[in-house]
Amino acid sequence: MTAKLQVVVLGAGFGGLEVARTLSETLGEQVQTTLVDRAESFVFGFSKLDFMFGHTDADHVRLPYANVRGPGLQVLRAEVRAIDPHTRTVTLDDDRQLHADLLVVALGADLDPAATPGLEAAGQEFYTVAGAEAARDALESFDGGRLLIAVTSTPFKCPPAPSEAALLAHDFLTQRGLRAGSSIDLVMPLPTPVPPAPAASEAILAAFAERGIGWHPKQQVQRVDPEARSIVLTDGSRLGFDLLLAVPAHRAPQVVVDAGLTEDGWIPVDARTLCTRYPGVFAIGDVTSVGTPKAGAFAEGQGQTVAAQIIDQVRGGTSADGYGGHGACLMEFGGGQVAKVEVTFAPGEAPYGRLVPPSLENATEKQSSGTRRAQRWFGQDWRPLPARS
Repeated sequence: MTAKLQVVVLGAGFGGLEVARTLSETLGEQVQTTLVDRAESFVFGFSKLDFMFGHTDADHVRLPYANVRGPGLQVLRAEVRAIDPHTRTVTLDDDRQLHADLLVVALGADLDPAATPGLEAAGQEFYTVAGAEAARDALESFDGGRLLIAVTSTPFKCPPAPSEAALLAHDFLTQRGLRAGSSIDLVMPLPTPVPPAPAASEAILAAFAERGIGWHPKQQVQRVDPEARSIVLTDGSRLGFDLLLAVPAHRAPQVVVDAGLTEDGWIPVDARTLCTRYPGVFAIGDVTSVGTPKAGAFAEGQGQTVAAQIIDQVRGGTSADGYGGHGACLMEFGGGQVAKVEVTFAPGEAPYGRLVPPSLENATEKQSSGTRRAQRWFGQDWRPLPARS
């Protein structure tokens, strides 16, 4: 009797979930797929902004990994302690070892607030669940003044998110009667909010101008001065704050670096196949240097590409399709309006994108897209926000 192909997927974000679910749906018991994640539950990135600004409760948006079930699929809650890409062996924090015929590394990017001096003492990140909850508490106790949103370095996850935070902060302060006595500023190393999609950037900047939100492009945060309550930029200039919401530096998880998988900080992969230089080892999502933004929609597409190759391998064929680099982000503009930003990073071509203007219809699509994924990946109904009108 032929042994089952053993597929191990490290990380249960958009990409890892898509690989695991697709293999289970398509191949069932033909393949043993093991999905590993250290967390108890999954939270969509956009949900962090939802509960950060009081639109929903954090517990309401969590999707338990215990609900991820299917033929040939098991989920392990564990920390990955070591990866040997030569033998495709993974060591977990309880000293268990997993031996993979095919290994998919989808461990994402870790935040490194300590990389910016003073940030941990005086700033608040909002890219983790715990960080967004703390930011919610800070916003609820904020009685007006200088609100500063700062991206400390590139690359960073979900490029539209800092702009969304600025626009939602405007609504938040307006609803509390604090906007007239407050300033909102966004500092970013990029030249425009979404460089691959000029129309989207123009719409965002127009929204900033209409709402009186300060925009500071091409600015790198050198350090945070906790005593002066200011950030120091690389040109020596300063911006003061009463509340600092920051996007910390991102880095590959240390276990990936220690495994020798990275070059220049991230895992290099073939842009079409997502194969690493190690036979039988794929990498997808934020942990790679594939060239697309670090965002869930792109990781999901990469997961689909890897799953298709594994399915073809099991069936004795060769996949002709490669990753096309396409992704779409549904971006909050405030006032219940949501825009759709579509961007394509095709290998060997300059990136290009388009904007579907803000509307209530897009807001409905945003909720339904989350619901569809929750039903498919977790097998549960999910609607954390009330219907918008």
